[in-house]
Amino acid sequence: MAERNIPAPTGRLLTRKFFARSVHDVAPDLIGATLLVDGVGGIIVEVEAYHHTDPAAHSFNGPTPRNMVMFGPPGFLYVYRSYGIHWCMNFVCEKEGSASAVLIRALEPTHGIPAMRRRRGLHEERTLCSGPGKLCEAMAVSVKHNGLALDAPPLAIYARTRKPEIVIGPRIGITKAVELPWRYGLKDSKFLSKPFPA
Repeated sequence: MAERNIPAPTGRLLTRKFFARSVHDVAPDLIGATLLVDGVGGIIVEVEAYHHTDPAAHSFNGPTPRNMVMFGPPGFLYVYRSYGIHWCMNFVCEKEGSASAVLIRALEPTHGIPAMRRRRGLHEERTLCSGPGKLCEAMAVSVKHNGLALDAPPLAIYARTRKPEIVIGPRIGITKAVELPWRYGLKDSKFLSKPFPA
């Protein structure tokens, strides 16, 4: 099946300066932005914020070889393995040393859909990127991307062109600080990893 004719993103390319702000400002501002890795990706519809004061954050207990990128300057990609199975991608935010980041949880696929289907072994667009591990598999993101700048190839993030309606709720799949409403999503999107509480 041929890929539908999707125009190139029209928003401005986000630079590292965009991420040099509070993780709680960056996270909702990413909803509606377009994320591409080697030209494959889509519209960000769900994210979670992780602050260094948050016991659910990988950086909470200090730097380790795995999380060192989080302690560096903002605007870089932090990739880690979840449960020893799935890769997950995070955008490092705030000033150097803050070690705060936004987890990208779900995308609406728009670019490179045939490649995503091949990598995921699935046809249904709705489930190609409906989770942090799924979207990394669909976009072929792995530890080799850890530490890459978010504003240089192979990554490109285009700012949204209009402000979407955003829903907020508790984060998913964690056991600490579960009550914090730091998950943000595009209202009524069918591409979310899980629905938000009504």
